[in-house]
Amino acid sequence: MKKSKKYILTDEYLQDVLVRLAHHSSAIEGNTISLADTVSIILHDTIPGNTSKREYFEIENHREAFRYVIDHVANGVEMSITVIKDIHERLTDRLLVDKGQFKQSENAILGAEFPAASPRETPTLMKQWVDNLNYQLKHAQSQKDIISVVGDFHIQFERIHPFSDGNGRTGRMLMNYSLLEKGSPPLIIRAEDKAEYVNILANSDIAKFTQFATQRIQEESKRLERFMNMNEKAISDPKSTKNHDLEL
Repeated sequence: MKKSKKYILTDEYLQDVLVRLAHHSSAIEGNTISLADTVSIILHDTIPGNTSKREYFEIENHREAFRYVIDHVANGVEMSITVIKDIHERLTDRLLVDKGQFKQSENAILGAEFPAASPRETPTLMKQWVDNLNYQLKHAQSQKDIISVVGDFHIQFERIHPFSDGNGRTGRMLMNYSLLEKGSPPLIIRAEDKAEYVNILANSDIAKFTQFATQRIQEESKRLERFMNMNEKAISDPKSTKNHDLEL
């Protein structure tokens, strides 16, 4: 597939994405830490007052998980069971005793009318998930195809619910792994999008997800371009020593 546009992910932009991803992805799961306090945690290593350990770790763990994503995408590492477990391990560090391991007991998706996969069938289903995702992404012919594939497999992932907890945060991080791998700007599902997002998952509505995600990614591409323009101006300054972090 031909890439219509190349994106440069600067350090500043990656920090911006990390803060928003950590805040919104955690807020969707009920975390009450504000965006401003997320900035303090992620960028300044500050623990805001009256913050529970659990909520703090839910936010702070995004830093190592996102760094892992960026490093592996930059090195051309394809999605795998190892990648999935490694991302889950980082997102649930200090929160789960079975971090990075597929579930060993039955779990349920709150509010869903369908059962999650059983622990016995989960490893096989996830191997199929990885193989099919990689195949379909390789054969995606357009940005719309990529978004549709990513949405389809995100819905499948959440229906399998392969871990005892942390499936939502892990699934959204995996979506961005695939998008970045294919040269797309990331997808930040905002806390205020929760009702629409949950409805899409509940109905396995790939078409609606594609429409929703396309709009959000278009908005994100404009934000990314502003950071790229800021970086170009900085580079034109002879005193600047800035380097590009990742080229898509």
